[in-house]
Amino acid sequence: MNLDAAMRLAIQHADGVKGGTYPNPPVGAVILDRDGEVVGVGATEPPGGPHAEVLALRRAGERATGGAAVVTLEPCNHQGRTPPCVDALVAAGVSKVAYAVTDPNPVAAGGASRLAEAGIDVVGGVLADEAAGGPLREWLHKQRTGSPHVTWKFATSIDGRSAAADGTSQWITSEAARADVHRRRAAADAILVGTGTVFIDDPLLTARLPDASLAERQPLRVVVGEREIPSEAKILNDDTRTMVIRTRDPHEVLKALSDRTDVLLEGGPTLAGAFLRAGVIDRILAYVAPILLGGPITAIDDVGVLSISQAQRWRYDGIEPIGPDLLLSLIPS
Repeated sequence: MNLDAAMRLAIQHADGVKGGTYPNPPVGAVILDRDGEVVGVGATEPPGGPHAEVLALRRAGERATGGAAVVTLEPCNHQGRTPPCVDALVAAGVSKVAYAVTDPNPVAAGGASRLAEAGIDVVGGVLADEAAGGPLREWLHKQRTGSPHVTWKFATSIDGRSAAADGTSQWITSEAARADVHRRRAAADAILVGTGTVFIDDPLLTARLPDASLAERQPLRVVVGEREIPSEAKILNDDTRTMVIRTRDPHEVLKALSDRTDVLLEGGPTLAGAFLRAGVIDRILAYVAPILLGGPITAIDDVGVLSISQAQRWRYDGIEPIGPDLLLSLIPS
């Protein structure tokens, strides 16, 4: 297996633990023996547990000696709840370490230099864009800005309607698209809606498996707005925790969620418009179904654009078919 293939495997494993490692990043690691065969794979465990490299080395055992470690993030060089990963790599006797993304945290950085000083061949930047735009996206954003990464997720018809004229919206997109949404919910730290959505749709806002049972990991449910919501609202049930934030200011909302990394905005057109006007949405995930609905109910309200020259500009960073639908991923241009 070459380094690119090994890195893709490491990214895949990192994606599998996304949401369960905070404040540590979701990292994947693959150990190759001298002949390039995979002998150990690992991904970061919850806080206090071993990091990806340590797990992969543990599974590789003596076969790691003289081999290569392929990691999605530069191995850490500091003592936290667990010892530095660079020490484990040096002790294992690997001859090469390849990583995708340089660690932006000054406390943990310096792993590459430490490994090179120990006589290990170090290669950085292997599939860096894939790792940075994949499992590490939200964590890297939090490291750079100190604020949670906000993804606005919505489903729409091909003509931009979020519901039919009579208000019905279940279901615009396919079962495959809905399953993808629940997978993303299970990896998120919080899901955000406004009080209007609670009154109109009475959502559960839980992450569910294909058999409709609850996923093992549930995000924090967050309701934003100044209106009182009814005590019998489904969002207040015991499936998982719920936070009610009495404000309509997106900046105040994010301040209240400052301990989170990955926030999904699933509110209606009013809340989405407010967050877009405030400039605090970092990514758009649009599930577009090949249907036409017409009518007045659009996916978003006013965003302060009065002319084409004032339009908010975004660019695609991914287009993916999901069943009969398309998932469009966009980031600010």
